Amino acid sequence: MTVGTEPDQGSDAADTRAPGGRNGGQNRQRSFWKELPLLIIIALVLALLIKTFLLQAFSIPSGSMENTLKVGDRVLVDKLTPWFGSKPQRGEVVVFHDPDGWLADEPTSRPSSVQKALGSVGLMPSADEKDLIKRVIGVAGDTVECKGSGPLKVNGKALDEPYVFPGNTACSTDAGGQFKITVPSDRIWVMGDHRQYSADSRYHQDKPGGGAVPVKDVVGRAVVVAWPLNRADDLPVPSTFGQSGISTAAAAAPGALGLMGAVPLVLWRRRKRWD
Repeated sequence: MTVGTEPDQGSDAADTRAPGGRNGGQNRQRSFWKELPLLIIIALVLALLIKTFLLQAFSIPSGSMENTLKVGDRVLVDKLTPWFGSKPQRGEVVVFHDPDGWLADEPTSRPSSVQKALGSVGLMPSADEKDLIKRVIGVAGDTVECKGSGPLKVNGKALDEPYVFPGNTACSTDAGGQFKITVPSDRIWVMGDHRQYSADSRYHQDKPGGGAVPVKDVVGRAVVVAWPLNRADDLPVPSTFGQSGISTAAAAAPGALGLMGAVPLVLWRRRKRWD
C-alpha cells in the first residue's frame, strides 16, 4: 500500500487555509483587485504633488524653437529648483506664463474634460494654460545687442549659436530685430531658436515690461524632450554660454513617478496583511 497519496480531511483543510494554497491564491487575486483603486489614488496624488513641486509636462504648439523643439514635442519642466531660489540662467530653455499679453491674438484651445482631468495631475500637458517656451539669452544687468544679421552679442561677446534654425540669421534685419537693451532687474530676455519665426522679447518692447520677462512668471526649466520617443533627449545649456548641461537621470513623467511611488506602498501594505 502506498502511503500519502490520498490526503485526509485534515490535511485538505489545512491546505485550504494556507496562503499558498489554491483558495489562498484566489483570495490574493481578489485582494489585488480590491487594492487596485488604492493604487490608482496614491498614484494620482503623487502625480499631482510631482506636477506641483517637481516636474510638469508641456506640449510644444509652434515652431518658434525649431529645430531644438518641434511642434508636438512633449517636454518635462523642472519646477523644483525655483523653490530653492534658483533663477533662470543664460542658455536655458524655460517655460513662462504670458507676461504682457503676448498670446492675446492666439486662438485658445478647448480641451476636453478628460484632457483637463489628466492635465490637472500632470499625466498630460495642461491644455488651458497660456504659457510660452523660449531660450534665455540675457539675465538682469546683461546688455543684449542685435545689429544687422548678427551675430547676437551679450555684454559685448558674440555668441556662437549652433542651435539657431538652419538658414536663419542670428539677428533679424527688420525693425524689431535690431536692438540694444539692458535687461532690468528680476527679468530675463528670451528669444526663440527659429529666429525668423519667433515673436519673442524683441517684438514686445512696446509692452510694459519692454519685452523682458519677469522671473516670477517663469514656471521652470525644460530639461528633457520626453515624447515622441524617437526624439527623446536632454536640453543642455550650450557651451557658448560657458555652462555645462545637466543629466537626465532624474527626469521622468509625473504620472510614471507617481505610479513608481505608489506600487511599493501598496505592496508593503499587502505584505503586512499576509505576515
